[in-house]
Amino acid sequence: MQQLIALLQSIPEYRDLSAALAAGDSAAVTGIGQINRSHMLSGLYQDLKRPLVVVCQDDLAARRLQQELKDFLGLTAPILPSRELTFYDTAAASRSWEQKRLQQLYHLAIGDTPLQIFTWESLSLRTMPRQVLLDAAFHLEVGKEYPLETLLRQLTAAGYSRCGMVEGRGQFAVRGGIVDIFSPAAEQPVRAEFFGDELDTMGYFDPQTQRRCENIDKATILPVSETQPSLHPQGIDGLCKDLHTLIARQKRRKHPSQPLIDTLEKDLEGYENGRLHSAADRYMALIYPEMTTAADYIPQDALVAVLDHSALQRTAHTRMEELGMQLDSLLQGGFVAGELCDFAAQWEDFCAGLRGKTVVYFDAFGGSSYPEDNPPKQIFPMTAKQLPGYGGNLDTAASDLTHYQRQNFGALVLCGSRRRAEILQEMLRGKNLSSFLCIPLTTLPNPGQILLTDGTLPYGMEYPLSRLAVLSEGQLLARSEPKKKAAKKTGSTNRQKLNSFTDLTPGDLVVHENYGIGRFVAMEQIKVDNAIKDYIKIAYQGSDTLFVPATQLDMVSKYIGGGEETHVKLNKIGSDAWQKTKAKARKAAKDMAGELIQLYAARKRQPGYAFSADAPWQKEFEDNFPYPETDDQLRCIADIKRDMESPTPMDRLLCGDVGFGKTEVALRAVMKAVMDGKQVAILVPTTVLAQQHYQTAVARFRGFPVNIDVLSRFRSPKIQQQTLRNLAAGSVDLIIGTHKLLQKSVQFKDLGLLIIDEEQRFGVSHKERLKEMSKGIDVLTLSATPIPRTLNMALSGIRDMSTIEQPPADRYPVQTFVMEHNTAILDDAIRREIDRGGQVYYLHNRTETIDQCASALQRRIPGLRVGVAHGQMGEDALGDVMQAMSEGDIQVLVCTTIIETGLDIPNANTLIIENADRFGLSQLHQLRGRVGRSTRHAYAYFTYRPDKNLTEIAEKRLSAIRDFAEFGSGFKIAMRDLEIRGAGNLLGAEQSGHMMSVGYDMYLKLLDEAVLEEQGQAPKDPDCTADLNVTANVDKGYVSRGEERMDLYRRMAAIRTQEDADDLLDEIVDRYGEPPKGVLNLIDIALLRAKAQQVHITDIRQKAGDVLFTLCNLNFEAVGALCADPDYKDRLTFLATAKVPTLRLRLSAGVDSLKQSKVFVDRYRSYALPNASGKSAEN
Repeated sequence: MQQLIALLQSIPEYRDLSAALAAGDSAAVTGIGQINRSHMLSGLYQDLKRPLVVVCQDDLAARRLQQELKDFLGLTAPILPSRELTFYDTAAASRSWEQKRLQQLYHLAIGDTPLQIFTWESLSLRTMPRQVLLDAAFHLEVGKEYPLETLLRQLTAAGYSRCGMVEGRGQFAVRGGIVDIFSPAAEQPVRAEFFGDELDTMGYFDPQTQRRCENIDKATILPVSETQPSLHPQGIDGLCKDLHTLIARQKRRKHPSQPLIDTLEKDLEGYENGRLHSAADRYMALIYPEMTTAADYIPQDALVAVLDHSALQRTAHTRMEELGMQLDSLLQGGFVAGELCDFAAQWEDFCAGLRGKTVVYFDAFGGSSYPEDNPPKQIFPMTAKQLPGYGGNLDTAASDLTHYQRQNFGALVLCGSRRRAEILQEMLRGKNLSSFLCIPLTTLPNPGQILLTDGTLPYGMEYPLSRLAVLSEGQLLARSEPKKKAAKKTGSTNRQKLNSFTDLTPGDLVVHENYGIGRFVAMEQIKVDNAIKDYIKIAYQGSDTLFVPATQLDMVSKYIGGGEETHVKLNKIGSDAWQKTKAKARKAAKDMAGELIQLYAARKRQPGYAFSADAPWQKEFEDNFPYPETDDQLRCIADIKRDMESPTPMDRLLCGDVGFGKTEVALRAVMKAVMDGKQVAILVPTTVLAQQHYQTAVARFRGFPVNIDVLSRFRSPKIQQQTLRNLAAGSVDLIIGTHKLLQKSVQFKDLGLLIIDEEQRFGVSHKERLKEMSKGIDVLTLSATPIPRTLNMALSGIRDMSTIEQPPADRYPVQTFVMEHNTAILDDAIRREIDRGGQVYYLHNRTETIDQCASALQRRIPGLRVGVAHGQMGEDALGDVMQAMSEGDIQVLVCTTIIETGLDIPNANTLIIENADRFGLSQLHQLRGRVGRSTRHAYAYFTYRPDKNLTEIAEKRLSAIRDFAEFGSGFKIAMRDLEIRGAGNLLGAEQSGHMMSVGYDMYLKLLDEAVLEEQGQAPKDPDCTADLNVTANVDKGYVSRGEERMDLYRRMAAIRTQEDADDLLDEIVDRYGEPPKGVLNLIDIALLRAKAQQVHITDIRQKAGDVLFTLCNLNFEAVGALCADPDYKDRLTFLATAKVPTLRLRLSAGVDSLKQSKVFVDRYRSYALPNASGKSAEN
């Protein structure tokens, strides 16, 4: 695009404008379109070599400008987000937008932002003064000294919360000399390792895996929020003093406001007792006496571009009126004090701040009155037009080019890609127009010449005086991000297999492989023969108690049922009930594995159609996707294409949350099938979803020869008949429909691919018909409930599955509040959403009272259009409500959790949930995903009943919800619960019952064994257990949190190879520093168990000066050779009297039993497995 920017130099007015601004004179430009304005801003940015700040009307205008500047300059200008000021008392509030603001304001303050975009709202909000931010931010540098106590005080003062494990911004954790901090200044948290007070090493780490990923020398620590009470000029004490004065003043008034006095006194008490609360924004004027907005951060030497200043002025006045109305209701409720209500700057304040700065005004029309504080010294009227994009319609492009050639204009056409340019060149040749390809663009066209190049702009441009027109295909190809590789995901460590244990707390149900379901009591340290060891205490039915050595923690797993809380009966030690339950579940798993394997074999035998490799159209279709694909999407697309190109019929399941890009993956498969002349059917459970898929497909296939139709009850019978005829004749390439597609009357000419969305929502009879339809054709099933990776592994080779776990790159954070249910606050939230033209989901999860809840809302907010949706409505009635919602006819949808899966309504951006404490994190996570699906700010209110006597479980849940809302922590647990529900969906009702009876992890183990057995592989030996008198424990002084110690034990017990051991040891050193002997012994014991299992040793147990090795499979030759070995001749005895083959080794004095056992097992392996290398213990 460099050539296009250079073109500006041929326009005399632009040259004069540039010279005036360079001399420091303000100027105005009138008469140009939006794209020409972006073109000129790009030129000024490059030519003047000074910071450029652009002020737009709103988010929409800002994003459009950001995209256009990116097309011209190739760089993404940050847009300062606005934020919601928190005036209400909430138990927790997320701060994602606020932290993005702080990050950008800090970069502006240190002069690190060459190009910045503001919207009026983000610019006018009151914020932290520039100097206060610079003083509050601090740096950590490797090699410098930071007394730990001082650092921790600084972090607390900056608003950071101390926790056990850092998962979200604003948290910090301390473990010995290691400090983890997640600052808003960076995308990842920082791990700082101290040697005494000196900062020794530092690096970023991944909050998911807690592993360090990149070393750094310097880190910036920013405050956590914009309103930080401790940043009052005299600190918290100064704020308390101001509040005392304010309360005294209120009480002296003629008509004191009692609600306000109550609010002030409550807050004052909180601050005096060291409790910070989320509504500090109400005291912004006390904390920062100097009124500051983002405008005060604009560098003195910056060029300020004001776009459409009269529209901007109108926006400023409207915004001020809205804020005034909001503050009125807050004043009445006693939430804010009248004298502290200065929360935003007015238009006049902004104009006054422009004095002494160089300003350029861009207006579509002349004749506006400019601000008196900084009027333009020169006005440049220009003639430049914005042209509509030709949107893939090459005929339009050809007729425009003919017109320009007659007018003797040079014409430049941006075609998006070389392939599109070649097609257009071919077409123009047919119309007797000669054109030249110029890729990359190195020159501009001469008068009468047509040049075709790649690249894209949302609109075309015409400069009549320079006799030049630029035509563009339009937004069709505009990528919102260059395709950058996502950070490489580290391979699945044994954490993947074991992440179900991280949150085990006393009272939780656990499953022991041999003894069944019990209740976890505590972790206890017991001293045995001078060796300290940790045991897990599990209570069973009656007074039975079991102590499990921590080295055998892989025999124990947390009991996870079907995701819902159900009553589970504890087992009794010594009874055979557990073995019977396990046997039943094993048989069920075996039956299922057998059925699946038969199905798989039958499918392999069926002849299918092998699709050809990607055609050029396919590549072009994929390039038209306006977003960067996630790694997961690319992997799934590759899986599906590989299946389609093989002669075996595809049967793949694609899982991923709503909005993670499943539809795009499916549409690429559609394109591939259509390119081979095959028809495709997409089957969806509801009419509304059919309509939505149809609209998406039509938009996505625009410009390609694909004929799309839809079959649902929204189409008249006459049109439906016509569609069926077209389908049979083969003139419809892609048909989207509900179960109407399954009727016998539907005939395809040549069906090649069937895509089923949300298969679990179709009935049994539908599924039978589906089986008939899909014989020999490729089938792709989509599911919005994620399926656990572990289940995926257990079923690999039987059911092909692909999962999308990464959310799309530009998912915007949802502003989340956790608060007591307060009708006034919620009504206010609903009004604000409706005023900005949005819609609201109001979740009331009781069908009996849902209609009363809807009518109460209508009474409180007159004129509100309310709809009701719940699972007990008929399908048609529900369809009509959802259709009205998606078309915007309903403003508030009062509904149950029925909205969890399903519709994508980008205009619904506020979610209110009653009794949020009754939901699991997984449900809240999935429900919150219903909003925030567009570029607008979205809000979620998780409410709970005030003063309700909360049960311990609900209390625990609420605090988990608070952490989840504020820091995004608990995400793993949420995902796990979701996955278990997904597993239930995939396995069906009967298998889910067995899964509940033995717990999910145990069921998986049984399923794994059943699959291996059905495939004719030898069953695995039982795991080897080991109990030796050596100190093998994770000391409290080394890892203080019980949950983390438990997690480490679990993961150490699951080590099977030297590679596993090295990997875990690296992580332990990274997170906790040098490990003590007890930790190294634990890892050695795990490796010993893995090696012993390979030679059929099932138990290693020390009794006084002997170690007993129990074998499940006697190898006479190896035992004979070992007994004859000179090292063991007098020390090794074969116990013939034992129930199972056992070897007794007498220990040598002075060497610990672990070392001797390792040498012994290695020696035994060398006899039993002569070809095994002693070094590795591969599975």
